[in-house]
Amino acid sequence: MPTPSMEDYIEQIYLLIEEKGYARVSDIAENLSVHPSSVTKMVQKLDQEKYLIYEKYRGLVLTPNGKKIGKRLVYRHELLEQMLRVIGVEEDNIYRDVEGIEHHLSWNAIDRIGDLVEYFEESSERVAELRAVQKRNEESGK
Repeated sequence: MPTPSMEDYIEQIYLLIEEKGYARVSDIAENLSVHPSSVTKMVQKLDQEKYLIYEKYRGLVLTPNGKKIGKRLVYRHELLEQMLRVIGVEEDNIYRDVEGIEHHLSWNAIDRIGDLVEYFEESSERVAELRAVQKRNEESGK
């Protein structure tokens, strides 16, 4: 399994390829706010670990395993954002909060969160009930 840092790179590479059709070192560096030299080192490591194929000056492509992991990482990120929205976390906090928790949850926990999000999204009444509880708690100072 990839490390949390490797996951961040695989996820970003997957997103870039989905969006643009390719992922350049400079784009990865910009999106992750790191130096291009750091990206090059990680891309070489990901190549060694068979998550992608990297050819200097030619670019990179995800291996089938890299694509599978990338897709799952994007799903995890989007699901956690969705859950935080459902439970009423302020929009300004969501991205940072997801970045802080996504690597610390098991895939079993992610699957259960998926069930929870599905449960709330099946009925707008459930979300309304949750909002009512939150409002009562805020008003009572909890």
